[in-house]
Amino acid sequence: MKDIIPIERIESKIYLIRGQKVMIDSDLAELYGVVTFALNQAVKRNIERFPADFMFQLTKDEFQNLKFQTGIANLKSQIVISSLSAARAEWGGRRTRPYAFTEQGVAMLSSVLRSKRAIRVNIAIMRAFVRLKQTLAVHKELADKFNELESRVNGHDGDIKVIIEEIKRIIEIEQKPKPKIGFQTNKN
Repeated sequence: MKDIIPIERIESKIYLIRGQKVMIDSDLAELYGVVTFALNQAVKRNIERFPADFMFQLTKDEFQNLKFQTGIANLKSQIVISSLSAARAEWGGRRTRPYAFTEQGVAMLSSVLRSKRAIRVNIAIMRAFVRLKQTLAVHKELADKFNELESRVNGHDGDIKVIIEEIKRIIEIEQKPKPKIGFQTNKN
């Protein structure tokens, strides 16, 4: 079965906030094909399914950092308008700070949003989280190997220094004038 949304597109919408990989409500709403307001309303109607380790609201600073991190000067255009009212749409943008959903929170969304598209999108998102974890594991493994190699090389520094000092000592001995050996005659 082909994914409904390319995994690369989903991965680009996963952010690291508060040390957790999360997705923002407006990005999720876009993927699910609903407005952000409707997604958040469904969550609020089922708030007991979303404890703090599943979902949290961004602080003002986190929201500003997210806008800077994504390179979007005016995130209003990227984020679905917070009201279904056309009159409020003219004012533009959100009235509240976005919600961030952890991997578990995104998984819980599938029980709240009950459409076939929501199920397929959720499967694609879960695959993106798994792929991201695998990628991070490979990077960690490479970093660990590099650190091991670096410590091994650093351990050899002392040995190399001793060898170089010994070579220098031998060169100095070789360069000193040596007395001639054997029978010498005086020719004047």
